[in-house]
Amino acid sequence: MRQSSGQSGILLIDKPAGLTSHDVVARTRKRAGTRKVGHAGTLDPMATGLLMLGLNSSTRLLTYLVGLDKEYFATVRLGQSTTTDDAEGETLRTATAEIMAAIDAGAIRNGLRALSGVISQVPSSVSAIKVDGRRAYALVRAGETVELAARTVTVSEIELLDSRAVDGFVDLDVRVECSSGTYIRAIARDLGESLGSGGHLTALQRTKIGPFSVSDAAELETLDVAASMLGPAEVASRLFPVYELSAAEAVDLGHGKRLAADRPAEGDGPVAAVAPDGRLVGLVEFSGGVARPLVNFPTDEELT
Repeated sequence: MRQSSGQSGILLIDKPAGLTSHDVVARTRKRAGTRKVGHAGTLDPMATGLLMLGLNSSTRLLTYLVGLDKEYFATVRLGQSTTTDDAEGETLRTATAEIMAAIDAGAIRNGLRALSGVISQVPSSVSAIKVDGRRAYALVRAGETVELAARTVTVSEIELLDSRAVDGFVDLDVRVECSSGTYIRAIARDLGESLGSGGHLTALQRTKIGPFSVSDAAELETLDVAASMLGPAEVASRLFPVYELSAAEAVDLGHGKRLAADRPAEGDGPVAAVAPDGRLVGLVEFSGGVARPLVNFPTDEELT
C-alpha cells in the first residue's frame, strides 16, 4: 500500500535477514510515496536489526546518526575461517580437533579482552569501503585482491553470553558495544586468528544506534509510515541540547540569519533549535553569544 506523503521524519526499521539496506530503502520509497529516503549506516544481508531511515528533509539528520555508537548481539564460530568473515563466504580453513581441544574458556576471554578498548582493526575485505572509487566488496567479487588499511575503532565492551560446542566447532554468543565503523565480522576473524582456530560470524543483530533501540522499530512487511515516523524535533532532541526559539527567532533562523543568544547547555556541539509550535527549525552552533545555523529544516509540504 502506498502512503504518499511529503512529511519528513526518521523511521526505525527492524531489518529482516536476506535483504540489503538498499532493498529496505527501495521498499520504503514505494510505501512512503517519495524518492527522498536514505539510511544511517548499512547492515549486511545476513544481519538483522535496527536500520534508521530518513525521509524527505530529515535525510539531513542522517549525517548526525551515522557516527553514533552501536550495540550488537552476534554469534562467532571458532574453528573455521571464510572468505567474507561470515557464514556467507567460502571456507578457507577448518581447524583440527587438536587445535579446538586446546581452546579453553580462559583463552577465549583473554582473546576477547585483547579486542576491547581502543584498537587498530583491519576491516573485512568484503565491506562497503571505497577503494579507488569502487566498493571493496565489488572488487572482491570481481576476483581482485583487496587490502584495506587498519583504522582505529573503540570497542567499549564485549560481553560473552554463552559458549557451546557445535559439530566440532565452538559457538560464542557475544554482546558488543562499539564506535561507528567497527566491523563485528573483523572481531570474529581476529578472535579466531588469535586462538589459532580461525573464526567467522554466523549471526548478527544490531540492537541500538545511539539512544535508539530495535525494540521500538517497525517490521518492514507491516510498516505504516505515518504511524511509525519519528518527527525531526523528537529525534534531534534525543541527540542534542534544545534551544527554544521565539516566533521571531524561528522566522529569522529559517531565513538563515544568525541569532544573538547564549548556548542552553555546556559543550560545543550542535544544538536543536525548536520553534514554539514544536517544529525543528534547524541545528545551530553557538560561539560568543551568537547562534549560527548549521542546517535548516524546511516546513513540510505535500509532494506533487
